[in-house]
Amino acid sequence: MPTLGGWEWVIILVIILLVFGVGRISKLGSELGKGISAFRQGVKEGQEGNNDSEEKTTEEGEAK
Repeated sequence: MPTLGGWEWVIILVIILLVFGVGRISKLGSELGKGISAFRQGVKEGQEGNNDSEEKTTEEGEAK
């Protein structure tokens, strides 16, 4: 399967820009960025929640 070179990507990006327009692409980019930020924050909070659960389990085990 042939790979796409630099000029092919440029042509594809120009076509996408013509089809969707600058405003719509910038909105999609900002929404994508917000989604990625929310995902990272959720993963971070999930890891912190797991660490808290492990500490409670360890404390309960030591108390017995």
